[in-house]
Amino acid sequence: MPGPTARKIVCLLPSATEIIVALGAADRLVGRSHECDHPADLLAGVPVLTGSTLTPLPEGPALDPAAIDRAVREAAHGGRSISTLDRTRLTDLTPDLIITQDLCGVCALEHGSVARTAASISPPPRVLSLSPTTIEGVLDSILAIGEAIGLADRAGALAVQTRERLFAASEYVNPFDDGPTVAVLDWTDPLFIAGHWTPQLVERAGARHPLNPTHPKPGSGAAIGPQMAERIAAPSSIISAEALGALDPEWVIIAPCGMSLDHAFHAAQALAERPWFNRLRALAGGKVLVVDGNRMFSRPGLGLADAFEFLVGMFNDRPELIPIDFPYRRLPEPGHRDATRSS
Repeated sequence: MPGPTARKIVCLLPSATEIIVALGAADRLVGRSHECDHPADLLAGVPVLTGSTLTPLPEGPALDPAAIDRAVREAAHGGRSISTLDRTRLTDLTPDLIITQDLCGVCALEHGSVARTAASISPPPRVLSLSPTTIEGVLDSILAIGEAIGLADRAGALAVQTRERLFAASEYVNPFDDGPTVAVLDWTDPLFIAGHWTPQLVERAGARHPLNPTHPKPGSGAAIGPQMAERIAAPSSIISAEALGALDPEWVIIAPCGMSLDHAFHAAQALAERPWFNRLRALAGGKVLVVDGNRMFSRPGLGLADAFEFLVGMFNDRPELIPIDFPYRRLPEPGHRDATRSS
């Protein structure tokens, strides 16, 4: 049975906002978060209901990842959220549906706060909280959003289309080759190794992610081949420079969460100034790639299909698979000042 037709939607989750737009329901959005920024042209007139307590990132490329990390940790230690919510404006909008998340403790609004605000609205809107941790969970989120806004058929078609893109790219992967070792970093100071769906993407693209590999769910056996969806990974976590240096991966992908490509590239350049990083074979081989992780890896949404095609193209020497204008830059090898930009 089709779900209710929500006509006034407040979406506080960027990946869900992108899905709503892809379903042709952008005109139903009456409110969004400050992080819901794509596609910008269709969201320009939608009121922003959230903000950040952190100091805004500078307009230029310079930033201090360590200072940002400290601020986030201090807020968490004090039991404070780094996100704010305009409850009065949200109440005045009288939405039918509020979409939020409680997966990420850094960027998530406190779920109870959203629920309490929703309960004060008459009539109270439905609150849909999405927390996918796997690629298949992302596909399920598309279906859940479609059901919630009365567009289940369109959502089913979009989920199938997204899944087919993943399957089509995987045809270029040699299942009998262990592939290269890879480290995807979603923060640079301290070093964070990526988790959840990102190790799945790396491994399905024909590589290995040893610092946070996938593992089979209990009772799933080896979970290989058609059962690969039964392999899951831990969340993102801090790693030491010694661990990354000891692995000496063949590829390093730097995709910091919450940063633009320019900010990410500046952070990567700062990392490359450290002697131990300069000794990595990935840097010497021109295989340190900086990606707009905020768009392509951090959000559990439609951008993961682009990210997967990018990974398959890179690891399997199939550049034709990489989406046009995919936002990445190659960190120059030691002794070279200019980077090759591919976005």
